[in-house]
Parts: sequence; structure tokens; C-alpha cells
Amino acid sequence: VQLVESGGGLVQAGGSLRLSCSASGTTISSYTVGWFRQAPGKEREFVAAIIWTTSGTIYADSVKGRFTISRDNAKNTVVLQMNSLKREDTAIYYCASREGHLLRPEKLMYDYWGQGTQVTVSS
Repeated sequence: VQLVESGGGLVQAGGSLRLSCSASGTTISSYTVGWFRQAPGKEREFVAAIIWTTSGTIYADSVKGRFTISRDNAKNTVVLQMNSLKREDTAIYYCASREGHLLRPEKLMYDYWGQGTQVTVSS
């Protein structure tokens, strides 16, 4: 499974960005897909996850109400819409996937990872 993130960049606080995770090498319908982020000097942390078949989702408390994870069947892509961005959202954002339909926030539960995309929020 190959995962490729896109859509990162520089945005002012209060702005929005839309990240995409494109999957190849498999039919992603049998997977759970998550987004994680890692800020400088910090551990990689969970952001959101989605079960492809049911569209069931979970979110970290820090992003609830601001971020939305969704899927695009036609493009075999998972999207993370990020609104009302804050400086503390600055990080490298990673897409990850695991076989099966179980929503879990633990990074060790995910088997495949993308290379990441940088998101920088300025004040």
C-alpha cells in the first residue's frame, strides 16, 4: 500500500487547508485510514480516522468541530478539511492506514504510512 499526502502549505491563523491522502497498490475500501501529525520536538499524535466502508469517524479532542475527515470513492482518496486553524496546528501531517474496520487512535495500530506534508499556521 502506498500513501501520498498533498495539500499542505502556509496559512494564517483562522484560515483553512484541505489535505488529501491518495492510496495505490490496494483497494482502500477494506481499510481504516487515519491522519496523524508531528510538531517539532513532539511525539506523533492522532488527529482523525475514518472507516472507508461505513464512513464512521473519530477525532482528537483538539480538532473536534474544526477538522473533518471524509472519503472520495471515485479518487480512492481520504480528505482532511481543516478549518479555523491555530498556530498549534503547525506540524507535519501524515496519512496512515490499517486493514480492517476498527477506529483506533494509537499510531502503533497502523501499518502503512505516507511521507507527510507540512502545515504551517502563522499568526
